[in-house]
Amino acid sequence: MARTRIILLYVPLIVAATLLLAGCPPRVSIADINRDPGRYAGKEIAIAGRVVDSFGALGSGVFEIDDGTGAMWVFSEHYGTPSANAKVAVVGRVEQAFAFGGRNFATILKET
Repeated sequence: MARTRIILLYVPLIVAATLLLAGCPPRVSIADINRDPGRYAGKEIAIAGRVVDSFGALGSGVFEIDDGTGAMWVFSEHYGTPSANAKVAVVGRVEQAFAFGGRNFATILKET
């Protein structure tokens, strides 16, 4: 009887946790994105780090995140911008703005 109760209690919790974690985008280092931005272009990913700089007004703006492996600008259209030195995690889509001669000059993360 007790064994059945444990199974009925824990199985739904394990299934729910698995479904929630399966829907999360993978966390990627900024160095990996900068090394091969085409691999991540248009894909939803997560990055985390410290805010180095930010500019915003009226709920939108840009801020730069440094995760210790590199830095990347994040465009936030609806969520505002965090202050400098804040620790943040961001989910968004990688977009390439400008590439020339095999070198990428502007890769940003558009926050979703």
